[in-house]
Amino acid sequence: MTSSRVLTALLIGTMSLAAAPPLAAQPRALDGFDAQVAQAVADWKATGLAIAVVHNGEIVFEQGYGVRTLGAPGKVDARTLFAVGSTTKAMTAAAIGMLVDEGKLAWDDPVTKHLPWFALKDPYVTREIRVRDLLTHRAGVPNTDQLWYEQPFTTREVIERLRFVDLETSTRTHFTYQNVMYAAAGEVVAAVSGMPWSEFVRTRLFEPLGMTGTIPSAATLARQPNVAQPHFVIDGTTETIRNASVDSVAPAGSVWSSVHDMSLWLKMLLAKGQAPGGRRLLSEKTIAELFTPQTMVGTDGFYPTRLLTQPHWMTYGLGWFQHDYAGEQIDFHTGSIDGMVAIAGLIRARNIGVFVLANVDHVEVRHALLYTAFDRLLGRPARDWSTEMRRLYEGLAKEGAEAEATATAARVKDTRPSMPLDRYAGTYVSQLSGTVTIAVRDGRLHLTYGSGFVGPLEHWHYDTFRAKWDARWRGTALVTFALDSAGQIAAVKLPQDTFTRRSK
Repeated sequence: MTSSRVLTALLIGTMSLAAAPPLAAQPRALDGFDAQVAQAVADWKATGLAIAVVHNGEIVFEQGYGVRTLGAPGKVDARTLFAVGSTTKAMTAAAIGMLVDEGKLAWDDPVTKHLPWFALKDPYVTREIRVRDLLTHRAGVPNTDQLWYEQPFTTREVIERLRFVDLETSTRTHFTYQNVMYAAAGEVVAAVSGMPWSEFVRTRLFEPLGMTGTIPSAATLARQPNVAQPHFVIDGTTETIRNASVDSVAPAGSVWSSVHDMSLWLKMLLAKGQAPGGRRLLSEKTIAELFTPQTMVGTDGFYPTRLLTQPHWMTYGLGWFQHDYAGEQIDFHTGSIDGMVAIAGLIRARNIGVFVLANVDHVEVRHALLYTAFDRLLGRPARDWSTEMRRLYEGLAKEGAEAEATATAARVKDTRPSMPLDRYAGTYVSQLSGTVTIAVRDGRLHLTYGSGFVGPLEHWHYDTFRAKWDARWRGTALVTFALDSAGQIAAVKLPQDTFTRRSK
């Protein structure tokens, strides 16, 4: 797995000790579902997984499988905390919707009305970007995950660096997944409400919904008693890895929760904005707006699962991917951050919701279980989604391995660096992406970029080296040095940016 995939891998509770209320009567359609899920978990070698199903306003299924940490006895249950990743985005959109309901902002307010310091590289686009655009991945800004992933910048610093980013497309013409724009949406929430985004979602969403185990970020995770640990398959072996922080773009994916708590969130959405006890959190008009298609999504921006679900249309709402399936509108979103995955799915017309959490990186059994639950509750013929999804993703993995083998075969053999290693050492900077440090250690080059991209460089060919990250789950990356006209090292290029050597 390359660092570029890690950088683009989209994106991210105090545990309630109270006795859980009994589940509603399980529909006959879910007979045998428990065994089916257990078999899928085993087939996909998912270390730990939890799933909840909501139907007609009730939680009709919630169950945990496997363990929280490989090799340890703690089992996953419906209250186990996982990183929910980018399913957080729908909560950020809902927070904006609450402020719209209160008349404190409008979906189509210019962002600069609320964040005067917000700027993109083009002044015209800066003036034209609306709050809605922050939530729909259509502002014309390319992926910029290198600004936050394992980097030391604050949220404000991350957003301010957008002014150095070359726009990829015209505004509102193309879907490009963008986490930093959601961080900006969180800053809008803070500016308008007078409280940080994390406090807003905690007090305005989690508490009214009874999501007592949910926390807005990993900051208090060490104090929680029932937490899943992330895992990654490295060289064919599943290993426990460390959590990656999403705090600098928290509104894009930092929430930690359980399938039990997230089912309460889904219940409110299916109830058109009503919380338990009849309290209204969002107006029906705003709920409708959240799920109104906002932008078309092409095949390049959608999930490989489209090859199996065969949708006629694919769109993005406000924090939700959308497509048609079996004559129904599906609203869903995944969450992915190192070693953790999530998926939320709704068929609002049939009052169906599903939430899945797991603790192995990109274990796509989540998609299989989503459509299995949908089929059962829609009364559709049985389909082995688990086997079909495994075949699909195994094929994609094979294609990736073949592409990597082709790139390796293109390596030019029997070349040498153009100068002694100590000549490559130094500090390299990018106005956009920060600082890269190259040093000589034990006779070889060593690179440091943020806290997550640290490791030795082995010679590849000419002035290109291959970085082998200490965090092995981040894979490798090719690093190329460039010379100036005087034959001096002038810059180093990583997959995410080019960094210029700082003068001594």
